Amino acid sequence: MQAAVDELMDLLIGKDPLRIEDHWQVMYRGGSILMSAIAGIDQALWDIKGKYFDAPIYQLLGGACRDSMRVYSWIGGDRPSDVGKAALEKQQEGITAIKMNATEEMQYIDSYQKVDQVVERIAAIRTATGSDFGIGVDFHGRIHKPMAKVLAKALEPYRLMFIEEPVLPENNEALRDIANHTSTPIATGERMFSRWDFKSLLEDGYVDIIQPDLSHAGGITECKKIFAMAEAYDVAVAPHCPLGPIALAACLQVDATAHNAIIQEQSLGIHYNQGNDLLDYVTDPSVFSYEDGYVKIPQGPGLGIQLMRSTSVEWRRNPHIGGEIRFGDIRTDQWPNGRTEEPRVKQNDFDSEFIANKGLILPN
Repeated sequence: MQAAVDELMDLLIGKDPLRIEDHWQVMYRGGSILMSAIAGIDQALWDIKGKYFDAPIYQLLGGACRDSMRVYSWIGGDRPSDVGKAALEKQQEGITAIKMNATEEMQYIDSYQKVDQVVERIAAIRTATGSDFGIGVDFHGRIHKPMAKVLAKALEPYRLMFIEEPVLPENNEALRDIANHTSTPIATGERMFSRWDFKSLLEDGYVDIIQPDLSHAGGITECKKIFAMAEAYDVAVAPHCPLGPIALAACLQVDATAHNAIIQEQSLGIHYNQGNDLLDYVTDPSVFSYEDGYVKIPQGPGLGIQLMRSTSVEWRRNPHIGGEIRFGDIRTDQWPNGRTEEPRVKQNDFDSEFIANKGLILPN
């Protein structure tokens, strides 16, 4: 990732950071590493542009179609009593939907005992939370098509919000057979990195919800286009984001503009957050204040959040915090009274407030 960003920055130094589409087209090469690097740079460029025009990013993307976004939380646990309790606790906190891992890895043909164990856990959640609570079940691509069909059918009585990644994206053609075995909405897309990756998935017509990750799938510029592609196929969007405040803010800015965005993943309280959490990295935690299962779209300029610089060491260690580049000298206070000074990207504009998807921090 470090090398990818270094290479891409050679294309940007001295250029106008407001020409985001131009820069994106020059940088584009495809692949998970390069698209993740582009995503971090792209989020930074949109943050700069929002601050330059003193407006949240969503205003620069055509304006909002909503003021808040529904969110879901993660729960962990292996026993039915544990997951039922965890889901009930989230519900009592005001969350209206959760997601959980379905199962450990399964063989192509595996024991029905494993299927029964998954069913018991989902049944415990449904009993604890009632019929209107949203439940997403993430297969994580750990299951092959034969058992994915069995499991999807077995879970159907519990009226799931969706099943996620029933197979790996390399096997997306299997979604046809799985879709023919269940009426539960099928979600996928976190391991797909461009509109070209999503093109055949949408054309095939067996996905109901796509889940692009704005910190891996080319950033705000690319994901706005992917969202629009999905709308043309009557497909919903639920962006992947078990990450940090930068990634979540970027998602919410695009969610605000997308009619087909239905719910947003977020990492507050996620089971692998150890020693720190989503709100520990922002100066104003109220920007992500959840109420009745929704979070308001950030209204500040750019991404709408400010980070605590003292946490940069933690960003380096934690790969789940999300991504942004901040260009040190490009600030709204550089352009008083009409912002007459033209911004340019300079090598010394970088500061250590760069948080990439894998914990990358650029040197000063």
